[in-house]
Amino acid sequence: MRIGYAPGGGLRGWLMQLGHPLQALHQAGLVTAVGYDAYRHRLVFPLEGNLYGRSLSASAPPHRFLPGSKGGLYAWEQVRRYPEVILVEGLFDYAVLWQAGFYNVTCAMGNHLNAHQYRQLCDGWRTVYLAFDADTNGSGPRAAQWLAHRLRERGLNTRRVSLPEGYDPNSFFVQGGNARQFQSLLEAAQP
Repeated sequence: MRIGYAPGGGLRGWLMQLGHPLQALHQAGLVTAVGYDAYRHRLVFPLEGNLYGRSLSASAPPHRFLPGSKGGLYAWEQVRRYPEVILVEGLFDYAVLWQAGFYNVTCAMGNHLNAHQYRQLCDGWRTVYLAFDADTNGSGPRAAQWLAHRLRERGLNTRRVSLPEGYDPNSFFVQGGNARQFQSLLEAAQP
């Protein structure tokens, strides 16, 4: 899945030794305004046209992207050939489903698609299972309902997966769920 780890503390020095000025590193989003590595103590996922870092420290912001668009759907080139696609919000959701054997999963890095991600989903006829977080404030289910409506307008078959309240796909598995149970959720998904 091309997941990496950025310990921090060495990238700035190494890139400056290669001749890259500090200002350019800051503009690229690799170094903070005060000169520290921006991707410090983070799990790192390469994206199409960007880079995502999930903090392992409670004192740092949890999500970090390089400046600009978050890019396309994660691993879309491998997923687009499937007639049924599972769309999740987060990369940990993606990873746990992939590990459980659901190789037709992709991730939008949030519950709102950018124009490029939307075009990717609509590039052919398919069924899209929206396995968004079951946030207690209702934001995930509302976003899934809105997206399902938009995708149906484009002729795609959509199904909204109902996770237990307060769960996302990752926490579903962490709390003891398994592939068979998740498959049951897919089979029970509503239009």
